[in-house]
Amino acid sequence: MFENMDSYIAGHVVIKDRITGEILVDRSNSINYENFSISLAQTLANRPDSWIQEMAFGNGAATVSGTGTITYLPPNVVGTSAQLYNQTYYKVVDDLSPYNTDPTDNYISTSHTSGLTYSDIIVTCNLGLGEPAGQDAFDTATLLSGTYVFNELGLRAYDPNGEGIGRLLTHVIFSPVQKSLNRLLEIVYTIRIQTV
Repeated sequence: MFENMDSYIAGHVVIKDRITGEILVDRSNSINYENFSISLAQTLANRPDSWIQEMAFGNGAATVSGTGTITYLPPNVVGTSAQLYNQTYYKVVDDLSPYNTDPTDNYISTSHTSGLTYSDIIVTCNLGLGEPAGQDAFDTATLLSGTYVFNELGLRAYDPNGEGIGRLLTHVIFSPVQKSLNRLLEIVYTIRIQTV
């Protein structure tokens, strides 16, 4: 009744300081396959609540001991109610959304090469010098559990009930990165969808 088709979804995140050019994070992420399958099915059926709307940031996925040892929690990608461990900020990245205040620097694009069996979704998010409100002036925090010392992020689907609450589609955990007034961060989050 159903034709067999293997599919593969993988993600990769690069975070860099746009002022210095320093790469702060360069790693693969984890996919919430249940939530992703819901979004894919709804998108193909032309239903709402399916597209990528936001990039969410948090500080609850890693702890640093007094000796500097970092302990990471596992990515939270099981079940439809999966969340970041401690979301502290989010930004709308859907450049077609009226809630996106800067679609020039925060946008989603796709890439495909004819003849290949994969396509990429490329989500670009920039955290400007003045955002988020309440950040430290300099990236010299000694307490790595601060509100804007991020160690996790994910992509969320649109939710008609409000911002910052959509289905978590992906989750990546990394060494803490502080967002401060002297740092302009660029995050490029690539999701590859392959069918064979």
